[in-house]
Amino acid sequence: MRTLLSLTLWLGFVIVVHAEQPQPNVIIVLADDLGWSDLGCYGSDFHETPFLDSFSKTAVRFTSAYAPAPVCTPTRAALLTGKSPGRLGITIWSEGSLKGPTDRKLLQANSKHDLPLSEKTLAEYFHERGYLTALIGKWHLGDAAHGPEAQGFDINIGGTHWGAPTTYFWPYKGVRASGSEYRYVPDLPFGQDGEYLTDRLTDESLKVIDQAHERKQPFFLLLAHHAPHTPIEAKPEDVAYFRNRLTDDSIVHRNPVYAAMLKSLDESFGRVLQRLVNLEIEQNTIVVFTSDNGGFIGQMKLDGVDVPITSNAPLRSGKGTCYEGGLRVPLLIRWPKLSRIGVTDEPVALTDLFATFLHSALKEELEEPDGVDLTSLLIAPDSSLVDRSFHFHYPHYYHAPMSTPVSAIRRGDWKLLHYYENDHDELFNLATDPFEKFDIAGMEPTVAAELRTQL
Repeated sequence: MRTLLSLTLWLGFVIVVHAEQPQPNVIIVLADDLGWSDLGCYGSDFHETPFLDSFSKTAVRFTSAYAPAPVCTPTRAALLTGKSPGRLGITIWSEGSLKGPTDRKLLQANSKHDLPLSEKTLAEYFHERGYLTALIGKWHLGDAAHGPEAQGFDINIGGTHWGAPTTYFWPYKGVRASGSEYRYVPDLPFGQDGEYLTDRLTDESLKVIDQAHERKQPFFLLLAHHAPHTPIEAKPEDVAYFRNRLTDDSIVHRNPVYAAMLKSLDESFGRVLQRLVNLEIEQNTIVVFTSDNGGFIGQMKLDGVDVPITSNAPLRSGKGTCYEGGLRVPLLIRWPKLSRIGVTDEPVALTDLFATFLHSALKEELEEPDGVDLTSLLIAPDSSLVDRSFHFHYPHYYHAPMSTPVSAIRRGDWKLLHYYENDHDELFNLATDPFEKFDIAGMEPTVAAELRTQL
């Protein structure tokens, strides 16, 4: 009798303790067009990102994290659904899906303009568990009928079908320099001259955190910054600061306006982290920082001279291509009470976040996820995941000749790119040639044929 009573009391204690464990809050901060080497903690020789650099020392820093696609919309859709862009049928940004170029050798493949409502998003899963769900910033996954509110978000501030603002300064509206379309960022009234979009989106995010805390409600916040996507604009005083730092001709990153944009992005991240500390919820909040694709290496006019917007060096190329510079992104994850501090070179993809959150935060299982659960890697960053292949599908033109329709596969250290215009393959060994300088398809025909078949 005494043993049975003791066991009953012990089981009751376990059940009570388990029930009182609060649901973890989740914040994903998603930058737009931020390159793999743009942050100080990823090796930038010019940009200053002290808050992110400090955060990286308390998190797991991934050095081989891949965006599911080399452009924004398909990556965002894959992150929210856990499905690869090829399976979703979304392989280019929303506007690009409407009409492709007709003066090229090939017509581009079809791509859905909207994320189908039949796809269940992370926000919907969190909403079902009682979370306050909020999208602050960029959406770019469809028209109003397919907006954030229709995909599980209780709050949508700034999210539209557009992919970039006309300007980063209030009132955030006007005609784009590259065309005649009038654009605006909604739900940001009562600003003032000089107000900067990155700061304002941060203000709105802090309000969400405060409201959830007041209600004692767990929250899922997707802070989807537009920065540092074009137009390249920053606060004048920050631009002046970085202009004065351009004294060394050997540095790789040399754009003071872009550097100033990253300064604001970094300060935004620091403000979010500080609010968690102030509310004493830091230890119950999962924080993820990443980007939707590699950095944009196009040119812009600065003092009458063409300068690169950024560089992904030492990685090859950039946004819109399936080289490493177009696909590899920074990824930092801090999961209190679960993750350890460390650096991992294990290849992962942003689709893995979906499987990880469902398994370790919501305790749900997926029958056929495209990603894998990263929990074991978060616990032990020096461990390995199951062997798998990574596939990338971009059957479109991007600022040709920068990239023509292409698909790619990475398996182990091998990576193959297949170009559709001329049925041409390129093969690289990322262990010996991480910067994809030497195409060895002709030297390794068997490997190239195997990868091509699997792709």
